[in-house]
Amino acid sequence: MIKRVFALALAMAAAPALAWGHQAHAAIDRAAIAALPADGPTFLRAYADYIAASSTIPDGWRNASEPFSKIEEDPNHGWFRERFAFLKPIPRSRYAFILALYRENQRLAPVDPALAARTNVRWTGTLPFAVMEQYGHVVADMRQLRAARATGAKQDARFLEQTCAFDVVRLGHYVGDGSQPLHDSMNSDGWQGANPHDYTTDGSIHGRFETDYVRLIGLTENDIGRHMTPLTHERGDLFDAVLAYLDEAGDQMETVYRLDKRGAFASQADTDARALVYAQTGAGASMLRDLIARAWIESAQPKVEGAPNPIDPRTPGFDPTTGSAPPPVNHN
Repeated sequence: MIKRVFALALAMAAAPALAWGHQAHAAIDRAAIAALPADGPTFLRAYADYIAASSTIPDGWRNASEPFSKIEEDPNHGWFRERFAFLKPIPRSRYAFILALYRENQRLAPVDPALAARTNVRWTGTLPFAVMEQYGHVVADMRQLRAARATGAKQDARFLEQTCAFDVVRLGHYVGDGSQPLHDSMNSDGWQGANPHDYTTDGSIHGRFETDYVRLIGLTENDIGRHMTPLTHERGDLFDAVLAYLDEAGDQMETVYRLDKRGAFASQADTDARALVYAQTGAGASMLRDLIARAWIESAQPKVEGAPNPIDPRTPGFDPTTGSAPPPVNHN
């Protein structure tokens, strides 16, 4: 079974990439796994080749030939924050976020149809929700792995390790996408709107930065490892941390355009372009390591009996338009 899945991963790796590119995604994943603390889920190191080879599989879910998959998956890879600047704070629910966009779309439609046409989930993205939802999958599956180990079910534990490894593939892809500044701006594929600095409006800037330049400099996991930060997200609210992480990456968006304008992505020797790639992939690997390590800690905790059920109408904050209450802020 694992051999067939690994072969599929290699095939997908050869397909055109729509995010950082396979080289950067794979290196981010490898660097994150190598940096896991000794008391973390170090079993994942045995799956490092599988995870790295599979790192761009989520991009393969975005083909027009599989329309249901594309419609659901495409927004998970972007966070075009200029499009929802009117939303403060960001709702702590994918569905509340989508409904807020819909209400704004309806408000704008009579007065600014062009802006309304870009005020929807397709043109805003859902990346932080994808990260948090997948993080929950990682915690739940790691908890099952711990239970299998505790009962001595070795075969079940082995299969659950594989499941956790694939969970990390998906989590790693979304986290990696978020570290790429062009995934955090409406200027993802060429400059939009007023353009006083005459930045390119050609969508090829995306691939020129995240794929062509990464290949040109031969980015490796060791390059990334040297630019990772210490473990920092053991506590506090993860949704807020993810939003801050995406904002920090998005703040570098115009830097990409400035570098591109002076031809930096055609030069192996350009120190500013290298520094940007190293900083952003290092941030991505650091965040992924932190999320995996924290998930392992949370998985050791038993499921809380009597925890607020988000789909129970009696739960505080329950929203009948979404059929759920938003996840509470985690102050621990």
